[in-house]
Amino acid sequence: MVFSSLVFLCIFLPVSLLLYYLAPNLKAKNIILTLLSILFYAWGEPVYFILMIVCSYVNYLAAKMISSRTQKRKPILIVSLIISLGFLVIFKYAGLIAETVNLLPFISIPVPQISLPIGISFYTFQALSYTLDIYSGREEPQKRFGDFLLYVSLFPQLIAGPILRYRDLASQLTYREHTMQRFYRGTVRFSVGLCKKVIIANHAGELAGEMLAGSSSFGMWYGIVMFAVQIYFDFSGYSDMAIGLGRMFGFEYTENFNYPYISRSVTEFWRRWHISLGTWFRDYIYIPMGGKYKHQLLNIFTVWALTGIWHGASWNFLFWGLYYGILLAIEKTFLYKLLERMPSVISWLYTMLTVLIGWTLFYFTDITQCFDALKVMFSFAGGIGSDVLVSLKTNVLFLGIAAVASTPFVSRAVKKYLPDDSVIAVTLGTCFNLFAWIICTVLLVNASYNPFLYFRF
Repeated sequence: MVFSSLVFLCIFLPVSLLLYYLAPNLKAKNIILTLLSILFYAWGEPVYFILMIVCSYVNYLAAKMISSRTQKRKPILIVSLIISLGFLVIFKYAGLIAETVNLLPFISIPVPQISLPIGISFYTFQALSYTLDIYSGREEPQKRFGDFLLYVSLFPQLIAGPILRYRDLASQLTYREHTMQRFYRGTVRFSVGLCKKVIIANHAGELAGEMLAGSSSFGMWYGIVMFAVQIYFDFSGYSDMAIGLGRMFGFEYTENFNYPYISRSVTEFWRRWHISLGTWFRDYIYIPMGGKYKHQLLNIFTVWALTGIWHGASWNFLFWGLYYGILLAIEKTFLYKLLERMPSVISWLYTMLTVLIGWTLFYFTDITQCFDALKVMFSFAGGIGSDVLVSLKTNVLFLGIAAVASTPFVSRAVKKYLPDDSVIAVTLGTCFNLFAWIICTVLLVNASYNPFLYFRF
């Protein structure tokens, strides 16, 4: 089940809110929310929801044992890591490992055909962060498995993040406020994300697919720009919907995006893009390895190789990660200081060019197709093409709207001129909710293209 589906919007969400707010106390609300989250996941994964529960219990039990012992804490941690990451390796990377081994002479092993459990990368990282925080003494263990399972399985962020730390939700599991203002703000945030996804990301994705199947240089650039629009509004839209849903149920989630396309360096871009994943790797991989104080460049390459592999079981993702590792290492060494002194337009153009090349590596999972596309893009041959020109003229307004929506211009104007508690703001927000739900519902009724890109991660 996806947020931008009629089943979710018209049935699951209203029923969930009704059951949740009819519950007499927080304990009952948590039980209902846990059951709803399991149902939400089982809707798309009727078998693999058991895997999520097992992964949760392994980390809950490991943390409990670690907190109650002064010895053998590390072996317990290692076992929990092996089991949790073992699930990830088996279900996500077994096929790639077998294919890679088969490249060796005289070796031919069967390639397992295992379907990828939705959201496994996200909930595995959440569960692991809890165990690691308990081991390091940063957090106290959760006494009730039911509350811990709720932390891992919360359906607003279960499928594609943001990746929540236990420390971010621990207090909210036992106490949170349910106010009309928070609920209203949640509905507006959800509607913003829904519009991003249905109105912008879906249309951009269709254009990207058409253009990137062509062979002209300009068409390829146009297509990869559309993919950049799609993946940003798809993923940030999902994060907005997750944050909005969280507020409807009384939770406050951390932000996951901060307008990355206004960045003036690759370093800044990755501070603004998928913030929860970046901070996870920083806190649990980069800093423990020594951070910037010991073998910094090695640490950067290691983190970005893992970041690439985390995104998918394909070699293009590893190249994509190493590509950013190289760029970030160069910026750490000398380029970042130069970019700060350059005119904003120049540093922004440099950043967008490197990001678009990165999205090319990300889009084409077949390495040969990926490098062929890059050759075409930088050959600057084939002219614009009549089909590309027609598409560009037809979608010039769409591109303008997407460009403005990818900057903080609108949100800053709203905050400046429409205070949250004003009658005008609430009235306009309610009208926006109504407009968004009607328009998006109409579009979804006739939609044949409605994917969520990060479901495969």
